[in-house]
Amino acid sequence: MKKRFMGLLMAFTLANSVIMLTGCGSSAADQGDMDHLARVKAGGKLIIAMEGQWSPWTYHDESGELVGYDTEVGKAIAEKLGVQAEFVEGEWDGLFTGLDGGRYDCIINGVEITPERMEKYDFSAPYGYIKTALVVSDSNSDITTFEDLDGKVTSNSLGSTYADLAEKYGASVRNVDTLSETIDMVISGRADATLNAELSFYDYLTEHPDAQFKIVALTDDASEVSIPLVKGEDNDTLRAAIDQAILELANEGKLTELSQKYFGTDISHN
Repeated sequence: MKKRFMGLLMAFTLANSVIMLTGCGSSAADQGDMDHLARVKAGGKLIIAMEGQWSPWTYHDESGELVGYDTEVGKAIAEKLGVQAEFVEGEWDGLFTGLDGGRYDCIINGVEITPERMEKYDFSAPYGYIKTALVVSDSNSDITTFEDLDGKVTSNSLGSTYADLAEKYGASVRNVDTLSETIDMVISGRADATLNAELSFYDYLTEHPDAQFKIVALTDDASEVSIPLVKGEDNDTLRAAIDQAILELANEGKLTELSQKYFGTDISHN
């Protein structure tokens, strides 16, 4: 009797294991059949990459909380998608590497649309428009236009729009990670100039009114700030959902509200 009971128990355990394994395999297959938006919703979170050191776009306040225009835009978009925003911080040159590797769903970090980036990534509808400013130290009288960058040295994050523009005008670029570093290099004379979003410099001057630098030129046209995603049909529905969220946030006045909060002006319209 005991042997018969043990045999039945083993048979039940084996059958139950098979059912569990079959269920797991079925779940994995179902997950594999999902597109990117479905996976985001199933996981309940949108994983967003950003620097976290670029005020007022994305930075930490005095209490250490991650705040900024991009941070709040990311939260608002995630809410529209019915999920939570999960932020992963990293240096600029690692953000796109992480996106390529599937570690993030998207990047929200003041990314400007460029023809080179469009070859590799799909972009959402723009949610901001900015001009690029050329900055030098107060004592510099040699650089007054972008054309004057030829043969000069700028401090910028390699691979950024600003570094690419500096190189386009003939400058060599020394890599930095934060806006504070790039400004320090210009003021100390370790770099001749730097390029960045016009509004970022104004924000910096609000916090550091005695900073010894000046804006000497601005680009004629405003760049479109957007959210890059990896190319492919798998991401089409996620991009469409993000586009819809941006449209709703614009129509509701939320983007204008956040722009005024962090920049003192509305950057959500061209």
